Amino acid sequence: MITFLLSIAALIAGYFLYGRLTEKVFRIDPNRPTPVQTMADGVDYVEIKPKKAFLIQFLNIAGTGPIFGAIAGAMWGPAAFFWIVFGCIFGGAVHDFLIGMMSVRFGGATVAELVGKTLGRFPKNFVRIFSVFLLILVGVVFIKSPADILHDLTGWNSFIFLGIIIAYYILATLLPIDKIIGKIYPVFGVTLLIMAVGIGIGMFVKGYQIPEFSFQNFHPEGKSIFPYLFISIACGAISGFHATQSPMMARCMGNERQGRSVFYGAMITEGIVALIWAAVAMCFFGSIEALGQAGPAAVVVNQVSNGILGPVGGVLAIIGVVACPITSGDTAFRSARLAIADALRFDQKPLKNRFFIALPLFAVGIALCFINFDIIWRYFSWANQTLAAIALWAAVKYLADEGRNYWIALVPAAFMTVVVVCYILVAPEGFLFLFGGMDIKLAEWIGIGIGLLATVACLSTFFAVHAKKKRILRSSASCE
Repeated sequence: MITFLLSIAALIAGYFLYGRLTEKVFRIDPNRPTPVQTMADGVDYVEIKPKKAFLIQFLNIAGTGPIFGAIAGAMWGPAAFFWIVFGCIFGGAVHDFLIGMMSVRFGGATVAELVGKTLGRFPKNFVRIFSVFLLILVGVVFIKSPADILHDLTGWNSFIFLGIIIAYYILATLLPIDKIIGKIYPVFGVTLLIMAVGIGIGMFVKGYQIPEFSFQNFHPEGKSIFPYLFISIACGAISGFHATQSPMMARCMGNERQGRSVFYGAMITEGIVALIWAAVAMCFFGSIEALGQAGPAAVVVNQVSNGILGPVGGVLAIIGVVACPITSGDTAFRSARLAIADALRFDQKPLKNRFFIALPLFAVGIALCFINFDIIWRYFSWANQTLAAIALWAAVKYLADEGRNYWIALVPAAFMTVVVVCYILVAPEGFLFLFGGMDIKLAEWIGIGIGLLATVACLSTFFAVHAKKKRILRSSASCE
C-alpha cells in the first residue's frame, strides 16, 4: 500500500517539478500566436477551452490503454509501479509535451512532418507510412473489439454493431472537431477518471492488500521484465500512439501556456489511472497467478468493476470496455486523415477533400475487419513503442538545433531504442518468427547487447551531426 501511495505522489510531484522543467527547457511563449489563431478553418483548427482540451487529449491518448496495458503489466508484479512512474514522468509525459508543442510551433504538423523537419526526408516518409498503418490498425481493432463485446452482452449480430460504429467513425472523422469529439470526449474523459478514482477508493475501503515494491519477477510464465514489461505497459508509461494524437489538440490550443496541462498533464493523469488498474489487478484476485487465470483484460475489468463498485461499476465497466475503445478508434482514423492530408498538402476545409482521403481509409479498415490479422496485431505494441522512440529522437534533434537542453529527450530516446530493438529480436513474435525460425529463442542478453549497439550508433550519429552543425555555425559567425 505504501508503494502505491508513494507512486501516486511521485506522479503528481512529477507534473509540478519535472513538468515545469520540461516547459522551461522548451521555452514556451505565451505571446506567440498559436496555429488556431493563424490558420483557423472551422474544421481541424478550432479553438477549444483549456479544460475541454485537457479532457479531449486525455481520452485521445487513454481509451482502454492505461487499463488493459496495466492489467497485462501487473503480471510482472510491483515492478510495474516502477515503470509506470519513471516511464511516465521522464518518458511519456516528456514525449507528449515535446511532440505536442513542436506541433504547435510548426502549424499543427503531424508527427511524420515533425520527424521530417528534424531528422530528414527518409525518416519522414518512413514515419508517414508507419504512423498511418499504426492508426488504421488501432481503428480496426477498436471497431471489432467493442462490436464483439456488445454482441456478447446483447446476443445481437456483431455486424449490426460494426455498422453502427463505422457510421459513427465516419462522422467523427469528417465533421469539425468541436461538433462530436469536442462534445462527447470531455464527458467520457470524466467518466474514465471517475471509474479509476472509484476503483482506487474501493481498494482502500475493502481492505485489499496491494503488494509493496520489488524487482522480483512474478510472471507465471517466467517472461523477463526486460524488455517485455516495457512493451506491455505503453499508454500508462510511454506510447508512440500519443505522438499521432497530440497534433489534434495542438491545432486547437489558444495559448502555449496550456501546453503543460494539456500534454504533460494528460499523460500524468493517464499514469495515475494505469497505477490504479495495475494495483487492483495485483490484489483483487488474491494472487498474480489467479490474475493470469481470470481471463482476458475485458473480463478482468468487468469482474473488478462489479466486485468493487457493484451495479454502478457494471455500467462503468461497459463504458470502459466499449465506449472508451470507440473514442480511441475515431481519433485514430481522424489522425490518419490529417497525416495523409499533411503529406499531400491537401486542404481539409472543403468537405469533399475530407471525403477524398477518408473513404479509402475506411475501405481498408472495413476490409481488415473481415480477415484474421492476429499475427499483424502481435506487432502493434512493438510498433507503438518504436514510434515513441523515433518521435523522441526527433525531439532531441529539435532541442539541439534550438540550443536547448536536449538530454531530457535523449535519455528516454536511448532507453526506448534499446527496448524496441531488444524486443523485436527476442520476443516469440520477433524477427525469428518472421523468418521462420520460431523454434529458436534468442537469449535476452544478446538482444540487450544488440539494442545497446543500435543505441550507440544512434547516439554517435546524433553527436556527429550536432558537432558538425555547431562548427558550421561558428564558422558562419566568424565570417560575419
